[in-house]
Amino acid sequence: MTAGTATGVPAGAPGTPGPPGTTAAPAARRRLSRRLDTPLTSYYLVLGATTALVVIGLVMVLSSSSVESYVDTGSSYSVFLRQLVFAAIGLPVMWVASRLRPVTWQALAWPMVVVAAVAQLLVFTPLGVDVNGNRNWIELAGLRMQPSEAGKLALVVWGAAVLSRKRALLDQPSHALVPVVPGAALLLLLVLLGHDLGTSLVLMALVAALLFVAGAPLRVFAGAGALAALAVFVLIRGSQNRMQRIQAWGSGGCGSEQDYLNTCWQSIHGLWALASGGWFGVGLGASREKWGLLPEAHNDFIFAVIGEELGLTGTLVVLGLFAALGIGLFRIVLRTDDLFVKIATGGVMTWVLGQAVVNIGAVLGLLPVVGIPLPLVSSGGSALVMTMTALGMVIGFARREPGASEALATRASLVQRSLAVLPVRAQPGRRLGRQGGRSR
Repeated sequence: MTAGTATGVPAGAPGTPGPPGTTAAPAARRRLSRRLDTPLTSYYLVLGATTALVVIGLVMVLSSSSVESYVDTGSSYSVFLRQLVFAAIGLPVMWVASRLRPVTWQALAWPMVVVAAVAQLLVFTPLGVDVNGNRNWIELAGLRMQPSEAGKLALVVWGAAVLSRKRALLDQPSHALVPVVPGAALLLLLVLLGHDLGTSLVLMALVAALLFVAGAPLRVFAGAGALAALAVFVLIRGSQNRMQRIQAWGSGGCGSEQDYLNTCWQSIHGLWALASGGWFGVGLGASREKWGLLPEAHNDFIFAVIGEELGLTGTLVVLGLFAALGIGLFRIVLRTDDLFVKIATGGVMTWVLGQAVVNIGAVLGLLPVVGIPLPLVSSGGSALVMTMTALGMVIGFARREPGASEALATRASLVQRSLAVLPVRAQPGRRLGRQGGRSR
């Protein structure tokens, strides 16, 4: 008799029961996997994470800007109300973007990039406004806008449209680079002339992502990367403040009082805000750093205020939402057969997650401070509307994944589900009597 069972059948053989609990765990994992791997998973991940980040952003903009807003305008709500207005604009725009078909986006590609370039040129006219040494804004009727944010969306759509049309020729470096790289370089040059390093870095990353997802030969990245590095070096050398910040970060400086009072003030107070938050924070609205100690508390360093007021728990929630957003975007890239959708989604993923990594890394001291806000969370109307539009476009792509449109078509609407639980009032003259006849 062989070892294993009393009947001579080896343990673990097919058809023999295993130890208690050995089959329940795999079955539970399979059920969970089936629930998570549905046609609408990407749709709900992107939509849910985007909505949650916008809501958290509005709450934290209100909290982090209240003191500075009161000092500047006499109202603690002025910055928040402006952000709320842009969020209200972004919602219907995102909805419309989610309903446009990929072929419509491709038709809009060239008009979008031309309009974006013309709008960027306006920053060098009397409409242009300098903010913190960067000339990257225009002001119309008291409304300040950042054309480069529209340029990001235009570059994603235009680059994806051009590269998808040249699908059969992308193995040739000349076709992979032209016209995407020259067109992007023109838009990048306009941003560089305004001395906006943060936006320039994002545009460079976008171009690299578009070419990579499209399947361009890796050798084309060598020359383009060298030119991009040269442009960044020139831009850094042209600004004493940026040079000092990067030198202090690279050397682990900030040891002297002069460095603390100038170059490292923002970074150190950002770390102090995170450290003072502990596990669960000092409480929503109870930040001490926002009382004039932490510059740009409602913008580039809003993540520090989240850590101070909501603690490590709050920061992990934000990180988890960005992770969920990234998983949803990556699923769309993997599951679609449409090259335009694949390239455009990859560009949006690089844009949003790349900005998040650089912003959070700067707050944590892992990266130099280059003035990149936290997408969907930081204050900034143009950035919020354009990011919501881009994610709305991707939500539309998710709606057209295999099986997703059918699942959405058969899903009962929220109104229908709500009305289904309400009692139905019988109409007079229609109620059946006890004997089955009509009541008179």
